[in-house]
Amino acid sequence: MSDPVRTIAFLVLRAVEQDDAYVNLLLPRMLAEHKVTGRDAAFATELVHGTVRQQGTYDAVIDTLSSRTIDPAVRDALRLGAHQLLSLRVPNHAAVSETVDVVRREIGHKPVGFVNAILRKVGARSLDDWIEELSAGLDPDDARSVRSSHPRWVVEAFRDALDGTDDDLDALLEADNAPPRVTLVARPGLAAPDELPGEPGRHSPFARIMADGDPGSVAAVREGRAGVQDEGSQLVALTLADAVLTGSDARWLDLCAGPGGKAALLGALAAQRGAHLVANELQHHRAELVRSSMRLLPDVEVTEHDGRAGPWDAATFDRVLVDAPCTGLGALRRRPEARWRRRPEDLATLTDLQRGLLERALELTRPGGVTVYATCSPHRAETTGIVAAVTADRDDVTVETTHQWWPHVHGTDAMFAAVLRRR
Repeated sequence: MSDPVRTIAFLVLRAVEQDDAYVNLLLPRMLAEHKVTGRDAAFATELVHGTVRQQGTYDAVIDTLSSRTIDPAVRDALRLGAHQLLSLRVPNHAAVSETVDVVRREIGHKPVGFVNAILRKVGARSLDDWIEELSAGLDPDDARSVRSSHPRWVVEAFRDALDGTDDDLDALLEADNAPPRVTLVARPGLAAPDELPGEPGRHSPFARIMADGDPGSVAAVREGRAGVQDEGSQLVALTLADAVLTGSDARWLDLCAGPGGKAALLGALAAQRGAHLVANELQHHRAELVRSSMRLLPDVEVTEHDGRAGPWDAATFDRVLVDAPCTGLGALRRRPEARWRRRPEDLATLTDLQRGLLERALELTRPGGVTVYATCSPHRAETTGIVAAVTADRDDVTVETTHQWWPHVHGTDAMFAAVLRRR
């Protein structure tokens, strides 16, 4: 590769588009494979994450300049060039010429002239100027969609979930587009927070927030005594662990444990209290990730079942976590491709699954025990809507509290958690 950074960025964009790849999994692997490190790795990371986050805005600019149908690979190259021209401090001539070289090598000679012409027009104006032109005549939320590079339905869902002002909504959309800092978790009994680099977290006593650097270089992370985990995710696990119980507190269950971050924190806390954690995950490859995260916690049982039909007896667990599969709209900072991959019609399938999992979790919780229902989504259909639907006709369940954390308020992913107690 004559320009490995931009070539890797382009290939990752193609995999995201073609193969539904995940940026946070594929990009580090490709950087390691091609031995790209330091500033080049940081630049590649910004190219990929920034391009995917802002692709809605860039597509609007590109489509203004071309009325023809654009081949998907060519569009990815145009998005990559537009990000350099409009959002990074890359000189126009370098952004255009280097992107054109990637097109020539990875796609072929035929679209070179077209890409060169479009990118020169893109770079002739600033991002603010483009947004002003694109937003003219649009209603406020369509304009927000273009400006913030969020689909209109996501903007509307966030507005509904916030139940606040336009300023709140704009602050959330802006926070979604800001690269998140790496947050570490010290697993209790295995690592102390002060042996991890970075400043203390704002909310979790086990969190440390790194200013920069590779978390893989931290000894405690390599050894499995600590992990990389957003502070909102830590708070979900702590919400379950900190709920007050009377009577038995010996059996804990994480019903949807993959990939294992919350389960590892729960397992460490359970070990300190002499409790046994069952960490369940339906998909085998994700269950293997759970096993890896639990390798230093011998009293954790990893199982592989559909959480709605696992072989557990009713009313046998003291604490149960349902970290339900969801749209992932709360983690758009970390998984930028999710905003383009999810559709409103996905909600019907997901909410059916979420209801089934919460109903099963309540069945497995003993009287007096607690269930925490959590999602990495603030969408009301996946949060308070599920809790209300499941508990509406039950007199044996009390909703004690709900939490909604936000990127623009708490500095976390937009995590939701509800504490339900069996009477």
